[in-house]
Amino acid sequence: MELLNTIKEKAKSLNKCIVLPEGTEERMLLAADKILGEGIARLILLGELSKIEHLSKGLNLKNIDKAIILDPLSHEKKELYAELLYDIRKHKEMTRDEAFKLVEDPLYLATLIIKNGDADGEVAGSVNATGDVLRPAFQIVKTVPGVSIVSGAFIMIMKDRSYGEDGIFMFADCAVNPAPMAEELAEIAVSTAGSAKKILGLKPRIAMLSFSTKGSTKHPLCDKVIEAAAIAKRKRPDLIIDGELQADTAIVEKVAESKAPGSTIAGNANVLIFPSLEAGNIAYKLVQRLAGADAVGPVLQGMASPINDLSRGCSVEDIVNLVAITANQADENK
Repeated sequence: MELLNTIKEKAKSLNKCIVLPEGTEERMLLAADKILGEGIARLILLGELSKIEHLSKGLNLKNIDKAIILDPLSHEKKELYAELLYDIRKHKEMTRDEAFKLVEDPLYLATLIIKNGDADGEVAGSVNATGDVLRPAFQIVKTVPGVSIVSGAFIMIMKDRSYGEDGIFMFADCAVNPAPMAEELAEIAVSTAGSAKKILGLKPRIAMLSFSTKGSTKHPLCDKVIEAAAIAKRKRPDLIIDGELQADTAIVEKVAESKAPGSTIAGNANVLIFPSLEAGNIAYKLVQRLAGADAVGPVLQGMASPINDLSRGCSVEDIVNLVAITANQADENK
């Protein structure tokens, strides 16, 4: 796919270092071998060296020796990272003993490696639940200054290229926040606009979606979207944002002409902001399955350094793609 190839090529030029805490998982090793072989990113693999070497030999991998491999139980920076964790969390009454224990957890260690400046981003979730991946991220890496909410966007690549940006959309939030309030929804819109611009090179045209278009239905849920659109416009008057809009009004020009004449989106949205996680998650899965779209993500937005969470059903190619995207996000955060 042309878009993903472009993202990978940019990642190669950036030469970022990404940490993979699930270093003994077979799909992770297969993906790591491909990433290292193609030069998409430098990698730190967390796991017992002998186990990684044994698995790599069984899988006939040729490039794993290009990675840095750290055993969470025994490595030269263990004390340094434990002291860093203690310093960050002592106001929450964490003891040094607790810090030394937690630093042996690969998910905590990965975030500390990033916090210390030894890696640029992280990809995990092939065997760990989302909550377990995000907990140390929120505690240690935290959010971008001025951003209070982390959200999850999917890059949707359509077979029908007449919609969006030559068939490309960003959908959000599809992964994190069940019921965002208006202020949070506005932040999600602004964050997703940034992702669309920096990762995909798009000029974002953002539609705040609802089951109403420009007051066609009166309901508190529609009012929330109207308020969110107004807040987002105040935050970023330079962005093209409109709402509330029904989905067909947002993406079909002829429908927009009749339902929302004068809309700045005019049926050409390439960023769709859903009013709830329920709506966003259902929408991306339906588009993926029924329209045959490729859904890449979720791409987490709002973290001070990029930490991305995979589905536990992910493929090797999903991991490769998300590492490339993470490298691009790391460049954005510089």
